[in-house]
Amino acid sequence: MPAFRYEAVDAGGATKKGVVNADSARSARADLRGKGLVPLKVDAISAQVDASGKSTRRGFGERLSTTELALFTRQLASLLEAGLPLEQAFTALLEQAERPYVRDLIASIRSEVIGGAALSDVLGRHPRDFAEIYRALVASGEQIGQLSRVLSRLADYIERRNALVQKVKLAFTYPAIVTVVAFSIVIFLLTYVVPQIVSVFANTKQKLPALTVIMLAVSDFVRHYGIVVLVLLIGAWVMWRKALQNIALKTRWHTWLLTAPLYGKFERSLNTSRFASTLAITTGSGVPILRALETSRDTLSNVAMRQLVEEASDAVREGVSLARALSAQKHFPPMLIHMIRAGEITGELPAMLERAASAQEADLERRTLTIAGLLEPALILAMGVVVLLIVLAVLMPIIEINQLVR
Repeated sequence: MPAFRYEAVDAGGATKKGVVNADSARSARADLRGKGLVPLKVDAISAQVDASGKSTRRGFGERLSTTELALFTRQLASLLEAGLPLEQAFTALLEQAERPYVRDLIASIRSEVIGGAALSDVLGRHPRDFAEIYRALVASGEQIGQLSRVLSRLADYIERRNALVQKVKLAFTYPAIVTVVAFSIVIFLLTYVVPQIVSVFANTKQKLPALTVIMLAVSDFVRHYGIVVLVLLIGAWVMWRKALQNIALKTRWHTWLLTAPLYGKFERSLNTSRFASTLAITTGSGVPILRALETSRDTLSNVAMRQLVEEASDAVREGVSLARALSAQKHFPPMLIHMIRAGEITGELPAMLERAASAQEADLERRTLTIAGLLEPALILAMGVVVLLIVLAVLMPIIEINQLVR
């Protein structure tokens, strides 16, 4: 049954907006009149897909946020676990949706599901909102007849991933704020304070100290060429981003990141936690191991580790155990491999992967806090040194004048 977005006026003159399901626009208007509403505008909500079957929705912000995706999955899982049919579950979700885009999306999915399409196929027409791993798990849940259980595990996975991302962002928020404030203060001092104060001593034709001369030169450079340097830095960053579109260069860069001092362990922990948690939920939801490895590989942000997973997948395809295939590749922590080996021996691979993922997430959080803890005093110390040099550059001529007066 198609869905229609409406705008109507009630008996009190208040404007009402929402979504109604009806066979046609005329039926939708009739339903609204039956509810005591005067329809002003009734538009059909279509799936908006192209010839390839993918969603054609575009525009800034026109997609589900990670928070909305987690809430959508949790609510759908809860409704299905309560025994509601899929159609009624989506009707309930439609009534609770607040953002217009979310309402349109749920209404579109609901109308296609009512039409007989499989939920995983419908979600595949909205790839910007539902990632490959999401659609693969939904398809697995439909095949084994445990859609509610799979969705519940998927909601746990998304919520845990969101919580981890939030912790990482919060850990680096303070250093980022300190960096911005420090740069702002230094630029203000160099472009305004230093020239204003030191120009007084320049008129006396007094020989300025070397530090003051250097600071004046830096101040002049920042005032005259600061914008040029900023543009060059932005241009270099854009060119670097374009250069990374070359797979060979990007692979070499990501390989170096895995072994970089201090940051390398953080990069490995981040990608390993993603790999282990994704592999845990896919294998635990009945996805075949090769498909699970392929899906887990796509969640990795490091191209070099993606290639390692591909090589491991090839070895598993030839009959090698997963633990042995991963142990042949570097950059995977021994603890993860030992847990996988234990899971393969005991037949509890998903449970062992869950434990390994939790351990990697704890390690990632610890490394994040360590890096953030080192950055904070380093930034404060660097800012203090720069400000001290600027203050000395201003005070040294004053001290020399006082000595001359005495």
